Amino acid sequence: MLLDHTILQLRTPGLSPERARELGHLGYLQWLGSLPGFASYPAEAMRAYTRAAPYLGQAPALAVFCGLLVESTRTPLRPLTLILPPKQRRGGAKGRRTVM
Repeated sequence: MLLDHTILQLRTPGLSPERARELGHLGYLQWLGSLPGFASYPAEAMRAYTRAAPYLGQAPALAVFCGLLVESTRTPLRPLTLILPPKQRRGGAKGRRTVM
């Protein structure tokens, strides 16, 4: 169920290459975090790729997600380079304070 939600989130067209890469990496982490501990990683990665494959041409973030799935199942194993979006301040307590 979460896989379908992740795929739906990544099907956003018209993203810049940088934003597509960020969203693809975040989607991979979201999918990875949702896997049960007893799951077979290669089988789950293949299932996720199969579910996402029909939409690859429509969404660049989904292509990044699928690329990570493929790269993570290759042998010999090696660490993936995951890139998260830069931290941004959104106001927080300072933004809520009013100057009098």
